[in-house]
Amino acid sequence: NLKPDLVIFDCDGVLVDSEPISNQVLSELLTEIGLPTTFEKSLELFLGKSWQDSLKTIESLLGKKPPENLFDEYMKRMFKLFETDLEPIKGISQVLNNLNFPKCVASSGPYEKIYKTLGSTQLLSFFEGNIFSAVDVKNGKPAPDLFLYAVDKMGFPKEECAIIEDSIPGVTAAVRAGIRVLGLVKMSSSKELKEAGAEPFTNMRELPKLLGL
Repeated sequence: NLKPDLVIFDCDGVLVDSEPISNQVLSELLTEIGLPTTFEKSLELFLGKSWQDSLKTIESLLGKKPPENLFDEYMKRMFKLFETDLEPIKGISQVLNNLNFPKCVASSGPYEKIYKTLGSTQLLSFFEGNIFSAVDVKNGKPAPDLFLYAVDKMGFPKEECAIIEDSIPGVTAAVRAGIRVLGLVKMSSSKELKEAGAEPFTNMRELPKLLGL
């Protein structure tokens, strides 16, 4: 039976097309503070990871603590671009409108970023009150903590849930949590997603069918 009781959505790259913007901003910012970083390198290092984990990586590469205001500056520049450039993932509004399952968001991003991106793209109303961030748990993705926390809070057995992801850390987290995961082919290839344990799909419009509708 493909029909889940609960559908858990990652946010960045699954609901909103924020990855190109956030990694562009982050790579420029890191380069400015003395850590030359390309857009591609930023994706490789930080895609799907929480800010806490990203910060550890930045600190070890930089060899010292980054400037105090790094996070605030990152958010400020990113939010400014979200205002003008952020788009929802193609077809997602239509899919959410027709997906009559309980649903929630489980994102590596901090709450302010989740609310900002979902608010800017008119998707917030689909998830009101059912939003979970990596800041709620001890370990971010690829650890299973966030997904297990979301499932627990929503009150469903994990065997009856499905997760929609786009990053390898996210897919890995779902697999470690023992939850079925569908992987949107965008920032990672179909092959990479499959090898990590996801069922790859290439277009949001395929989602209802994959969920047994």
